[in-house]
Amino acid sequence: MNKNALDPAWIADQLTGATWQTASSGGQTCVQVAFLDQGIVALRDSKNPDQPPHLFTDAEYDAFVAGIQRGELRRP
Repeated sequence: MNKNALDPAWIADQLTGATWQTASSGGQTCVQVAFLDQGIVALRDSKNPDQPPHLFTDAEYDAFVAGIQRGELRRP
């Protein structure tokens, strides 16, 4: 799946009906995630939900989460 080739109207429709999940420990400053059709994952900032989300393929999202779990994305 090439996420860059997705139809903008399809993306807009998917985001309108998306169920956004927030970590329970995040309070008001969290990353929210929505799992869309066709293996696309959307991430957005809970403080700015009207801004366009970042879109990832399932594989990209899985690699991102795995990197977090391994501690690879910590600040130096």
